[in-house]
Order: sequence, then C-alpha cells, then structure tokens
Amino acid sequence: MEENQLFLKEKPVFPLLLSMAVPVMLSMLINSLYNIVDSIWVAKLGTDAITAVSLAFPLQNIIMALGVGLGVGASSLISMSLGAGKREHADHLASAGLLLALIHCLVFIAAGIFITRPFLQMFTNDPQILDWACSYTFIVLCVSFGQILQMYMEKLFQGVGKMKTTMYLMASGCIINIILDPILIFGWFGAPAMGVAGAAVATVIGQIGALILYVAVYLKMPIGVSIRPHLMRPDRELIRSIYSIAVPSSLMLAMPSLLTGILNGILAAFGSVYVAVFGLYFKLQSFVNLPSNGLIQGMRPIISYNYGAGEHGRVRQTIRCSLGITAVITLAGTIGAVFFPGPILRLFDADSQLLLYGIPALRIIGLSFLISTAGIVVPGVFEAIGRGKESLIISLLRQLIIIVPLGWILSRFLGPTGIWIAFPAAEAAAAVAAWKMLGRIGKKQVS
Repeated sequence: MEENQLFLKEKPVFPLLLSMAVPVMLSMLINSLYNIVDSIWVAKLGTDAITAVSLAFPLQNIIMALGVGLGVGASSLISMSLGAGKREHADHLASAGLLLALIHCLVFIAAGIFITRPFLQMFTNDPQILDWACSYTFIVLCVSFGQILQMYMEKLFQGVGKMKTTMYLMASGCIINIILDPILIFGWFGAPAMGVAGAAVATVIGQIGALILYVAVYLKMPIGVSIRPHLMRPDRELIRSIYSIAVPSSLMLAMPSLLTGILNGILAAFGSVYVAVFGLYFKLQSFVNLPSNGLIQGMRPIISYNYGAGEHGRVRQTIRCSLGITAVITLAGTIGAVFFPGPILRLFDADSQLLLYGIPALRIIGLSFLISTAGIVVPGVFEAIGRGKESLIISLLRQLIIIVPLGWILSRFLGPTGIWIAFPAAEAAAAVAAWKMLGRIGKKQVS
C-alpha cells in the first residue's frame, strides 16, 4: 500500500474529512471570486460586452462539465486501486485518463473552429455582440487544453489526497487571470487593448499557468501515482470504467443549467418578477452548495481509498460524518430561508415587489435545503465507489424527473407557488430513493 496515501486509512475520520474538505471549499471560493472580478471588468465595456460573454457560458459550462466528470471518473478509480494496493493499475488509469483528456482537447479545438459562429448566431443578430461573442468563444474553445488538462490534474491530485496543493495551484491560476484581465482588456502598461477578447486571453493564460504549475509540482513531488507514456494506450475496459463514472458526473453538472432554463420558461408566463425570485433563490443556493460540494470533493478520495482497501467500517463512518456535516450546512440554509427571507433578499437589493413575492417563495423552497442532505451526499458516495449510474439516477430525481413535471402540473392550479412546492417534494423523493439505493449497496458491499 502506498505510504503517501496511508493517512486516508489511518487518520481519524472527522478531522481527516475536514482537512480534505476545507481547502477545496477555499479554492471554490477563490474560483467564484475570480468569476465575479472577470464580470466586473468586462461590464466596464458595456452591456453588449456582458451579453457577448454570457452567450459563451453554455459552451464553457460543457468544457467544465466534461473536464470535471473525466477527472472524477479517473480519480475515484485511482483511489480505489491504491487502496487495494494495485499501484500498476492506478498508473494505467492515470495514464489512460490523460489520453482521454487530450482527446477532449482536440474535440474542443474542432468545436471552436466549426461550431462557434453557427451556435452563437442562434442567440443574437446584433453584429457587435456576435463579433465579440465569436472572438471570446473561439479563444476559450480552441485554447481549452489549459482548462481541461488543469482540471484533470486537479482531480488526480485530489484523488490521492493532495487537497492543499490543489488549493494553492487553483488560486495561482485565478490570480494570474485577475491580474491580466484589466491589462489585456484595456491595454494597460503598453499591452494591446483587446476588449472582450482580452478577457478570454487572460482566462486561458491563467488556466495554462495553473497547468504548468501542476506539471512542475507533479515532476518534483511524488504523489503516489504516475503517468507513464507507455501506458497511454487505448484500453476498452479502462475507458469504459472511467466513462461509467465520468458521463453521469458530467450530466449532473450540466443539469442545473437545463433546469433553470425550463423553469424560467414556465415562470415567465406568470411575470418576470418570478424569474427574478428564482434567480435570487439560486444565488442563495450557491452559498449553501459551495461548502456542501467542497465537503463531497473531500469525502470522495477517503471513501474510494478505504473501499478499495476493504475498510468498510471506515467507509460507513465517513458517510455518517459527511451526512452530519452536510445536514448542519443545509439546516443553516433552511433556517435562513424560512425565518429570515426578508433580510436575505435585501442583501440583493430586492425592491418592494420582489420582497412581496420572494419572501413566501423562499420560505417554501427553503425547506428543500435540509431535505436535500441525502441527495447531496449519497451521489458522491456512489461516484466514489465507481457506481455512476446510481449517482445519476438520484440527481435526475432531484433536478429534472420530478421537479419539472410536478412543478408544471402544480403551477396550473397554484400558480408559481406550485413550482416552489415542487422543490421540497423532489428533494424528499430523491432522499427516499438515495437511502434505499445506499441500503442495497450496503448490504452487498459496504457491510
């Protein structure tokens, strides 16, 4: 068994889980900050510039979803292999995963060349917006190798427990982007003023900078798994096993965007104020989800490693701790939404109309936060043990299969309130399904 990862098996679970999760939470917070700063600088070019960058978001989201999904698939299997003492298999997985990441890079280069303009023309006819959007999107797609490979290395490091390392390296890429944004957008210090394209160039330079740092650290510091060129060969079984986790994980990341689009379409029929209320709910949800998602990312390698090592009691203990911590986070979200909706909405400068409709909405939707505890944790457990299909089923129940048809039906009778009710109802159904599915797996494998 690898000495580098023995702490995943030996350190007490609760402090181990916190030590793994907190750096991820901080890195996610830094990433959110850089996105906000990016938007602030672009906004100084005008509304058309913000619109142009926003049009690129769906394609950027696809890059992110596929990159993270691939990384999660490979790193979960690598952790299990290391836990089982199968170092050679772990190296083969790491090498095959890198080959798949490089193939993804080629796919997005082709997408940037052939899809950029046709895709964007579906959303705007304004020549200025289209020109800016094409410039921005072409750059982020064709030079997406920095983001894809950086995310793969990030998940590889996280899979072997190097959470603090990923925090520092992700922060470095974000800082590079933040510094370069105004320089390249406005032409500071003698640089060319590139406008919207400058924001894209700053983004990809930051991503490539982080990638270079990851490679440098990998070459200097042994992490317990090696990428070997002679193992970077197609292997049908390895590719199938990686994608069996990667595809569901990628779909889960893409689902919130799909859900938002569908529900915005339903709510728009009742008035734009309800769309605004829904948007503010998602802002509140992001505050709850950030620490929860950080915890899940910290939880995965612990479960994967111990599952591979046959330490099933430690797996159960990690699941219980994760459920407990997540419940505290989601309970705070529920208390805030149910008992203090007015002050929360005022944080976003809500006017009197938004307060009138938003307060009852948050009180209903807020119930879903606590109920979502199992729906958040259990999919992460299934990903960690290589069962992507079960993870996807739970997420589909939470974010698509129940909430959309139930919300639409209830809205016919209760108006927008019917959609708000659909949120806790969907979370409750997903929680029941999660417990039952976890119980079945527990009887067979985690007992």
